[in-house]
Amino acid sequence: MEQYDNRIDVYIDKAADFAKPILTHLRKLVHLASPEIKETMKWSAPFFEYKGILCHMMAFKQHCGFGFWKADLLPDPHGILQTEAGESAGNLGKLTTLADLPEDDILIWYIREAIAAKDMSPAVKPAAATKKAAIKTIPTEAPQYFADLLDKNPEAKAYFDKFSPSQRKEYITWFEDAKSDATRQKRLDTAIEWISEGKSRHWKYK
Repeated sequence: MEQYDNRIDVYIDKAADFAKPILTHLRKLVHLASPEIKETMKWSAPFFEYKGILCHMMAFKQHCGFGFWKADLLPDPHGILQTEAGESAGNLGKLTTLADLPEDDILIWYIREAIAAKDMSPAVKPAAATKKAAIKTIPTEAPQYFADLLDKNPEAKAYFDKFSPSQRKEYITWFEDAKSDATRQKRLDTAIEWISEGKSRHWKYK
């Protein structure tokens, strides 16, 4: 994978005028943090990878967002991470101008902390072993706490039952990855709203 991806140039060019300088600046800071970070596109949005997904950015009609893949595991001495800000806002809130961004050296510090967290993670298992483990540990059937919630929301249950196994697993993984009961409950509430409208976990990026 190359360090830069031309598809991100296209993404920025197509973004609204207010978003272009924000996305360009975020991209610059990510690469200043480390020359080992690579670019790619996932779910129609720019992602940055270092030993897996590190962070991502996105542009919407009236704001931009920037988020870390495992933001809830990062130190936050400057109090800038909003781990429950919502997917469209990322972890820095809704960005409408460059002034909404933290100072450059602060954001670079956070990106490097995310890199350090990756370096301290256990070695990545071979793809086949990882896939096999995922099949064992993440079922496609709703866990009991979610099944009970679906029973109370028949419209959401009807849509969820129609989802493909991979679509169901995306939601279940999201719940199971929650680090606290409060975080899980927020995700459950959001999921019921989305599923009731027939939306998959990553509907915003499709």
